[in-house]
Amino acid sequence: MNILSRSEEIVLLAVGKLGGDAYGVTIRNLIIEETGADWSIGAVYMPLNRLAKAGFLKTIIGDPTAERGGKRKKYYRLTPRGRKALAFARRIHDRMWKGFSPLEWKAQPDGDLP
Repeated sequence: MNILSRSEEIVLLAVGKLGGDAYGVTIRNLIIEETGADWSIGAVYMPLNRLAKAGFLKTIIGDPTAERGGKRKKYYRLTPRGRKALAFARRIHDRMWKGFSPLEWKAQPDGDLP
């Protein structure tokens, strides 16, 4: 199985956490809330499209809504393959962190790690 990029993993996790309410805006908002980083909408849609094309996500077109001027929302759901990819990523992370003793990192004057 191919290893997910960090952005793909974060997007898949957001879709999984949101369940039936996972569409572009809610996915982006959750990622911003959880990571504290400002993600552009393109930074969300690029991995969404790749993940859907690879079969990790299923897309569902919702009903038109008045709030969107009659436009439909595209919802995303994890597929069994997507769940499997997340489980694989978790195992890899756990294995890589096991036995790792971080050095004593000192914060730089601007607060970032070296």
